[in-house]
Amino acid sequence: MVKAVVGANWGDEGKGKITDMLATESDVVVRFQGGANAGHTIKNAYGKFALHLLPSGVFNGNVTNVIGNGVALNIPTLLKELQGIVDRGVPAPRLLVSDRAQMVMPYHILFDQYEEERLGGRSFGSTKSGIAPFYSDKYAKIGFQVCELFHEEALKEKLRSVLEVKNVLLAELYHKPLLDADEIFAQMMEWKKGIAPYVADVHSFLRDAEKAGKTILLEGQLGSLKDPDHGIYPMVTSSSTLAGYGAIGAGLPPYAIKEVITVVKCYSSAVGAGAFVSEIFGEEAETLRRNGADGGEYGATTGRPRRVGWFDAVASRYGCEMQGTTQVVLTIIDALGYLDEIPVCVGYEIDGQVTREFPVTPLLEKAKPVLTTLPGWKCDVSGIRKYEDLPENCRSYIEFIEKELGCPITMVSNGPAREDIILR
Repeated sequence: MVKAVVGANWGDEGKGKITDMLATESDVVVRFQGGANAGHTIKNAYGKFALHLLPSGVFNGNVTNVIGNGVALNIPTLLKELQGIVDRGVPAPRLLVSDRAQMVMPYHILFDQYEEERLGGRSFGSTKSGIAPFYSDKYAKIGFQVCELFHEEALKEKLRSVLEVKNVLLAELYHKPLLDADEIFAQMMEWKKGIAPYVADVHSFLRDAEKAGKTILLEGQLGSLKDPDHGIYPMVTSSSTLAGYGAIGAGLPPYAIKEVITVVKCYSSAVGAGAFVSEIFGEEAETLRRNGADGGEYGATTGRPRRVGWFDAVASRYGCEMQGTTQVVLTIIDALGYLDEIPVCVGYEIDGQVTREFPVTPLLEKAKPVLTTLPGWKCDVSGIRKYEDLPENCRSYIEFIEKELGCPITMVSNGPAREDIILR
């Protein structure tokens, strides 16, 4: 069976923990999109980890971990991350890298930095990991697949051709030093040595695993609202964050995906720029940020303070719909125990009209939150393992969200560790 674990919001919903937990009963975990621009924070018996490219199944010896063809593969980052977990006592995981995955090139990272610099106040709030230039080149058909590392003469010739155009941009638009094809080729040959043991025909492996009835988890990065088609465009990521893309980014038929487990946070948070209707500010925001996800609401990759706000039922319902959600995991419920009352955004007011539908970006930027308030539970709920043991007001909050989403909440996370989960 193939299951997708994806986010309903802006990312940082807690997907890594849920994948890590579900991986204990799985055979394969696949990263199917995105790159090292976002991270999954995981806390388990080995310690606390921020993964960026490695699938969240790496802590489970029974799992084969796969980097799918849809991933923006930064080879030095992947190898460093792999060595980093082994150095901390994690047994070397089984890892396969798709021979069709494309590589983040050194100049992708440079162009990302140069463009943000050029845009100044109009920038996209990029993590400067090279993601937008990478996907631009992929779809302009001038990217490099992993398999090309093993065809050196053709690679050298293509690299020279690609750099002709890149160097014009560097000279005329950015006024930066030019790129040297021989230097980059030498770097790529070093990558080849490190990545060669892991390169595989991932499509065939997954096809056979699916036919054999293995449990395959597709692990998404970021969330619905960062999808380039259905999110808060243009303040989105550059690859599809939706479960539907999981089939493409892994190399599976779309009908193989039987479960879509959508992770939803019990309040809102976002990294980077873009419309965020339920956002709060000042001391109110700082208190929520401090009480939030383990260690506070700071980006796993960037360390940047995340923007925070109240639970947004409009955005979250839309996010679940776009994912094709079959079940919801509600995370970080333990963060809200300090509040007397908990505001929830249940509608958007746009030009004097109230809507429950998630609008396109120009309208979203004018939206004001319509809030309702629920009573808080004023106690620490971490450590509780049974749903019926949660305070009544906490259960009421969860059930209110479930009704707003229109999807069953099957799990509630009330702490950072793998075992901090309540099954309903």
